[in-house]
Amino acid sequence: MHAGKLLSLALGAGLAVSSFPGGVGSAVAQSASEEATSIAEQAAIYGLPMVMNYSVLYQFAVDKTSSQYKAPFNQIHNEASLASPADTAIVTPNSDTAYSFVWMDLRAEPIVLCVPKIEESRYYSIQLVSLYTYNFGYIGSRATGNDAGCYAIAGPKWNGEKPDGIEKVIQSGSDFAFANYRTQVFGPSDLNNVKAVQAEYSVETLSEHMKTEAPASSPAVAWPKFEAEKAKKDPFSYLSFILQFAPPIAEAEVEKPLREKFAKIGIEAGKPFPSIELSDEMKAAVANGIRAGVEKAEAKKSDVGQVVNGWQVSQGLFGDRQMLKGDYLLRAAAALVGLYGNDSKEAFYPLTRKDGGGNELDGSKSDYALTFPADGFPPVNAFWSVTMYDGKTQLLIRNPINRYLINSPMLPDMQKNEDGSLTLSIQHEEPTDAKAKANWLPAPDGPIYIVMRLYWPKAEALNGSWEPPAIEVVQ
Repeated sequence: MHAGKLLSLALGAGLAVSSFPGGVGSAVAQSASEEATSIAEQAAIYGLPMVMNYSVLYQFAVDKTSSQYKAPFNQIHNEASLASPADTAIVTPNSDTAYSFVWMDLRAEPIVLCVPKIEESRYYSIQLVSLYTYNFGYIGSRATGNDAGCYAIAGPKWNGEKPDGIEKVIQSGSDFAFANYRTQVFGPSDLNNVKAVQAEYSVETLSEHMKTEAPASSPAVAWPKFEAEKAKKDPFSYLSFILQFAPPIAEAEVEKPLREKFAKIGIEAGKPFPSIELSDEMKAAVANGIRAGVEKAEAKKSDVGQVVNGWQVSQGLFGDRQMLKGDYLLRAAAALVGLYGNDSKEAFYPLTRKDGGGNELDGSKSDYALTFPADGFPPVNAFWSVTMYDGKTQLLIRNPINRYLINSPMLPDMQKNEDGSLTLSIQHEEPTDAKAKANWLPAPDGPIYIVMRLYWPKAEALNGSWEPPAIEVVQ
């Protein structure tokens, strides 16, 4: 008998597979448990980024008591400040652009995002992310230019014509989607200018924008409270809930068989998990699969791309469904590296936890230096940055000068070497040397995680002809 049939029999009516008569029961139990574990492992990998995404949705747009709450659905929230250690909802936040956020409910009708004309020297982008965590579209300097315009974001079931006055209709693969705005800040004195730009970002429903009759409202959603511990132990309850808003329309030949497989262990869109009764043996098998899936994603996180001078360099880590080609393990690893990472053509991310010799970076043990040659600064059309994170949490760290990164707009305040190169001082204690102090990037008193960001990278960054320089131990 096929293992899938055995699993169905074992799960039906919650049978304890160990109770089958004779030696058959043992074989059935083992085969059913193995398949349940395998399916759970695949579902854990598939669902991990989606559950992480839901945690942000819940904190940003649902839970008004959360310290991370931003605004209700379809309303923009502007953060006229740079990310700090107080921002904990998203790992590896950048602190060189000001953020604006909109969680969009696309069920009833499209949402229209309008942007003002922005000076050519200021980079901005609006990254559009589905519940699947695919980047399904961009608005901004690279993608659409810095002229004013209005863009309609539509749900997966919408099939209308592009309205007059709308530059483009961009379709999401899910009923809810996230618009993540990044507006370049040239420095603390530039924040008022950024506020003026953000004030002109607007968000409306299509009917509001076109001044037409609004369609019927979508039903209210009973959002399950997000709890981190529950998500670790019972991620499939959240996944089952999310799937009802992420219909398997696009590339259904990939999604539909997965959904059918997941249903064998009780993961069904919009139904409480498990949607079928599971015996204790099956519950244990599912739990084993969840652990195995998370472990595989964590292992993949440390093994993406290639190592160049101690930096983990990869392309194709973030993108749309077509780019990721059904590689759900890569999608999960990407979310662990940093949720809401950009496509490589929008931003290129060398990452490291190691020095040039392959040793773990640790601010409690060593001081370090990162030197960019005079002709070897990161090649970008917009700007670049080097950001410091706590190696344990991947969050920004508190430090006495409130400096979390060094970026290209700061270069006039940095002290270059005689040959035009620039050496960044990476250490926990404040340097005593004047040059090192000017170029100090404060490190945690422990494990270090560093992310280099190249916004709108040039070809030489993407084709490998430019390489990030190694971080060296200061003797």
